[in-house]
Amino acid sequence: MKPRVTPTSSERSLGEQDFIVSKTDPKGRILYANRIFIALSGYSEAELLGRQHNIIRHPDMPRSAFKLLWDSIAAGQEFIAYVKNMAKDGSFYWVLATVTPDYDSARRIVSYTSVRRKPRADAVRAAAGLYKEMLAAESRAGARDAIAAGTAVLTEVLNGKSYEQFVLAL
Repeated sequence: MKPRVTPTSSERSLGEQDFIVSKTDPKGRILYANRIFIALSGYSEAELLGRQHNIIRHPDMPRSAFKLLWDSIAAGQEFIAYVKNMAKDGSFYWVLATVTPDYDSARRIVSYTSVRRKPRADAVRAAAGLYKEMLAAESRAGARDAIAAGTAVLTEVLNGKSYEQFVLAL
């Protein structure tokens, strides 16, 4: 069960040379967390391992963004996105995340590796604005139709581009 954490306005940030690395099983349970992930998240290694990666999900992130992520990586595609995460104390931090599937010798997905680095401030502003629009659409649509509504906003903004093209252009 995800712990109840109240978001604050306190921001943490990665150093210019820092990389957060984590690995999850196909269900999203954390198998590995590097020391920077542990320090920035505020959770101990024991609190992270075996837990769903959404333990750090910030409520400002639209559900539809994560649906796109999971659909992409489950299909064997790399996924790149700006993500707002929440630490154990409620503070937040933005990352530019690259998530890739890991395969066994039979080409079955056995895990996912995520590498996150410090994003550019202008890209964070653009992503935050988009996510705010997506969240508003999700909220207006209600729980049953939220993901479709957020996805519709994203599709309109992409205007024929892939999400990766959009993210890399920010």
